[in-house]
Amino acid sequence: MIYPKNFENKLGFEEIRSALKTECLSTLGKDMVDKMEFTSNPDQVNIWMSEIREMRRIIEEETDFPLAFFFDVRESIRRVRLEGTWLEEQELHDMKRSLRTIDDLVKFFYRGDDTENDGSKDSGTIVSDAVVIKKWYFPSLHDLADGVATFPTLVQQIDQIIDKFGHVRDNATPELHDIRRELAQAEGSVSRILAGILRSAQSDGLVDKDTSPTVRDGRLVIPVAPALKRRIPGIVHDESSTGKTVFIEPSEVVEANNKIRELERKERQEIVRILTKMASRIRPHVAEILDSYQFLGQIDFIHSKAKLAIKANAFEPVVKRRPFLDLIQARHPLLEAHLREGQKIVPLDVLLTPETHILIISGPNAGGKSVCLKTVGLLQYMLQMGLSIPVGDRSSCGVFKDLMIDIGDEQSLENDLSTYSSHLLNMKNMMRQASVDTLILIDEFGTGTEPQIGGAIAESVLKRFCEKGAWAIITTHYQNLKHFADTHKGVTNGAMLYDRHMMQPLFQLAIGRPGSSFAIDIARKIGLPEDVIADASELVGSDYIRSDKYLQDIVRDKRYWEQKRQTVHQLEKDLQKRIDEYENSITEVDIQRKSIINEAKQKARELLEESNRKIENVIKEIREQQAEKEETRKLRTELSEFKQDVEQDEWKKSKKKHPGILNEEDFKKKVEEIKARKQRREERKKSKRGDEERAAQTLRALALKSTKTIKQGFDVGDEVRIKGLGTKGRIASLEGKYAIVVIGNIKTNIPIKRLEIIDDGTVNTQLIDSEQAPSKMDELKTGLQKYTISHVTQNTINDHRKEFTQDIDIRGMRGDEAVLAVQRFVDDAILMGVSRVRILHGKGNGTLRQIVRTYLSSEPAVIHYADEHVQFGGAGITVVDLG
Repeated sequence: MIYPKNFENKLGFEEIRSALKTECLSTLGKDMVDKMEFTSNPDQVNIWMSEIREMRRIIEEETDFPLAFFFDVRESIRRVRLEGTWLEEQELHDMKRSLRTIDDLVKFFYRGDDTENDGSKDSGTIVSDAVVIKKWYFPSLHDLADGVATFPTLVQQIDQIIDKFGHVRDNATPELHDIRRELAQAEGSVSRILAGILRSAQSDGLVDKDTSPTVRDGRLVIPVAPALKRRIPGIVHDESSTGKTVFIEPSEVVEANNKIRELERKERQEIVRILTKMASRIRPHVAEILDSYQFLGQIDFIHSKAKLAIKANAFEPVVKRRPFLDLIQARHPLLEAHLREGQKIVPLDVLLTPETHILIISGPNAGGKSVCLKTVGLLQYMLQMGLSIPVGDRSSCGVFKDLMIDIGDEQSLENDLSTYSSHLLNMKNMMRQASVDTLILIDEFGTGTEPQIGGAIAESVLKRFCEKGAWAIITTHYQNLKHFADTHKGVTNGAMLYDRHMMQPLFQLAIGRPGSSFAIDIARKIGLPEDVIADASELVGSDYIRSDKYLQDIVRDKRYWEQKRQTVHQLEKDLQKRIDEYENSITEVDIQRKSIINEAKQKARELLEESNRKIENVIKEIREQQAEKEETRKLRTELSEFKQDVEQDEWKKSKKKHPGILNEEDFKKKVEEIKARKQRREERKKSKRGDEERAAQTLRALALKSTKTIKQGFDVGDEVRIKGLGTKGRIASLEGKYAIVVIGNIKTNIPIKRLEIIDDGTVNTQLIDSEQAPSKMDELKTGLQKYTISHVTQNTINDHRKEFTQDIDIRGMRGDEAVLAVQRFVDDAILMGVSRVRILHGKGNGTLRQIVRTYLSSEPAVIHYADEHVQFGGAGITVVDLG
């Protein structure tokens, strides 16, 4: 039960709902926001929290999540359930794209890894044989997508008749193709006739030189001054709002225009027939399609909740099955937007347990008691509505079946209720509904009437809440309610802290003791006369003043020792952190020391083995040269001594001198001796190989010289650019008067005469017209070039041409944006080898048209540009020819 009916308005949840709608991508998600419902089922709340957690992971980590085309066409789909109805072109286009999005979403959520269960216990069940189990990446969202129907065949059928712009394709049927071809011919004929009439009228001075045909009521007409309208025979269709221009359809084109109208009617009839046939294919699947759109709305809804959670730095706690409340670093989700400049939110820690399930908060006015109350109520309501809440990640919560609040003034002239009467009515309803699953929030408990009787009634009602085991947070200034916690089990006090020195509230909640109202201090701060404050103190009595002072002293001392405790706790954490760092450093140093020693020993062994092999070779040579045995024995003795020193004595001596550190001096000395011997042997061998080495160098020089050619014109590997463009590339191969140039990931075939060589910052243009017979070196070079090109794995120009369109729409762009877009478009067109493109800039005041044409006039690759034919857009489109 949620009490009262205006619960959401009192806590400000309507603002949360509005913010959630703002994050939605379509009306599908917004409808889900409107249908949000409070639940006391902990399993459902945990599912909602898991869905948000997974969606947050997707937003933060995944880049291929399909979020486009969330269209709501449910009403249109419901309409086609009637025989003979159809979806219009745009509706069918939106349906096609949104069904494709649904298909992509289902595939996305069905991603996972295969894991093998080899007979171990799983959820209390022993699997005898190994079973492959799918581990989904996003299990909760997968469960949501499980069973959702997708319609790839239907999407393909729609795609065959609807193009990417949402219009029926010319080739949807042969009949439509013939009608549109005939219509284009008729419109062309009308345009030619009208152009001739217009030229004649311009030469006769009947119309201005810059006048162009226009369209009125779907018919091509000529704008003429009213005084001259009888000079051009025809039908007057319309006049301008100022009356200074009339629009005449010349008699010569009336019949042609009538034929165009007839063809347009036939075209529409054929389109309706095509759409009706498509609707008959959709009709059997209407129920499943509507279910799929329900899934699309759920994804939109969950995505909006995750986006809102990220913005609010919110958290999704695991919800317990029993009532419980442990909010750590809780923040009011709407408070930050209403703070003045320089103010910051002070997080709250609120704890309610079965042992202390009622919290009585006291403290000064404007100290944050009501905000604390509203924060707890709003966060609990948000949680059980399935939203993340702005709390610390160590927070935990349970669920309540009832949320009941009494906040603010509930006067009602209609029901003849005073402020106190409305509070009493709320108390009655709360006592009737209160149970161990009820959370009650009451602000300024007992106020609105004479304090003594008001406090007594409030204490009596509080006893009933205790007897029924209800959970409650109550704010008050009454002393009897503050003392109530000392004599009743399950009730505890809480105080909103106040800085007596700065005379300002701290907005911090301290649980465990009551708080002072600081009435005397606040009165002094405001500036009440001291004699008035003294009289009031005498009237209330010294006992009350002393007890209030004791409370203030307790608050002061508690704050002091709390700060000390936090300081000591932080120092302990820093000390433990430093100890851990030292221990880790010592461990790492010990590991490095052992690693260095082992590595050095291993290198020494390798040197010994290598030296042994080399010396054996020397001995072999000595024997072959009949050297003395004494020399051989001496070499063997030196090697044995060195090996013994390294493996035994020297390592031990080094360790005694510097424990844990390698003795590098002796080791380096021995290594240098071995290197010296090795160097002497190498010098002897070099004297034998001198002639061979010089011969090899000569051969390499000749080979290098033979591979160098005098560069004439372009060559493979040259860096080039296209004349008039800043795009740079590299020549991959040469074929006659054409070169294949690699630009980025694109290969294009460009005439050599349109290329410029880039060499040390200078550009030289050369043409290759030589037809000399290729040499052997040229043939070899050509073969290497072909081999290299055959192994290039970059995209070819044909792959890029499939995605290139010959039209660009720059309407709505600023001047600099439009020029940049047109520049890139013209560059791409040149690379694709396209000879003609169209730039749609609209008519407007002509500024964008002038800017574009100024750029085109300076572009070397542009041969000609002009307005499009009046039938296809006229001055609103510029046609560009490229050379």
